Amino acid sequence: MAVKLRLQRHGRKGRPYYYIVAANVTSKRDGRYIERVGSYNPVSSPAVIDLDVDASLKWLENGAKPTPTVRRILSYKGVLYKKHLMRGVRKGALTLEEAEAKFAEWSANKEAEIQKAIEANAKKVQESKKAKAKKELEKSASILAARRAKLEEAAAPAEEETPAAEEAPTEGAPIDEAVVEEATPTEEAPAEEEAAEEATPTEEAPAEEEAPAEEAPAEEAPAEEAPAEEEAPAEEAAAEEDTDKKEDKVAE
Repeated sequence: MAVKLRLQRHGRKGRPYYYIVAANVTSKRDGRYIERVGSYNPVSSPAVIDLDVDASLKWLENGAKPTPTVRRILSYKGVLYKKHLMRGVRKGALTLEEAEAKFAEWSANKEAEIQKAIEANAKKVQESKKAKAKKELEKSASILAARRAKLEEAAAPAEEETPAAEEAPTEGAPIDEAVVEEATPTEEAPAEEEAAEEATPTEEAPAEEEAPAEEAPAEEAPAEEAPAEEEAPAEEAAAEEDTDKKEDKVAE
């Protein structure tokens, strides 16, 4: 009976995982198998391979034929290298202990390479995330800058119209002042002169007339005092006449 080492698909669409099985060549892809020797998950990063090295080596030594994909997996995990060492042991080129030591050394080196590859892959993924985040930030910044520019462009015409509206009165003001300055000496000056001429006789005349009227009582004051002074000598004269009359009577 011919046996083949192949993959048996499982999982949903878009996220498959596989069993590594030893199955009859006549069985269906996802049909019955003789033995399961490992699993393979290509979706995870890095891919996860779980393999029973001794069971796989036994099937290879018994004549099982691996598919190309399974052969690469067996080479990656060192099954083919161990088969080569076991052939040397059978031929007497190596002892079993030497073969096991060489395989252990190879496995350690391979594990170090795998770990290094995992770290490099993780670093690459981290850098990719940072680059993606930076790109998104730059894109967001460019979008914000474009929106800000549009807002500034929309606000610019309004700012330009506002100074124009404010400058209109300032530009017209000198013209109005010039008109006022020109109109003042030509039109208002005669009116002011006429008003001054009319106001001078009408307002100052009463002031001059009132001034004597007010001074008149001051001049009348002596006039009032004068009779008093005149009455005083008259009384004295009358007193002297009475005295003379009395003396004349006494003399008689």
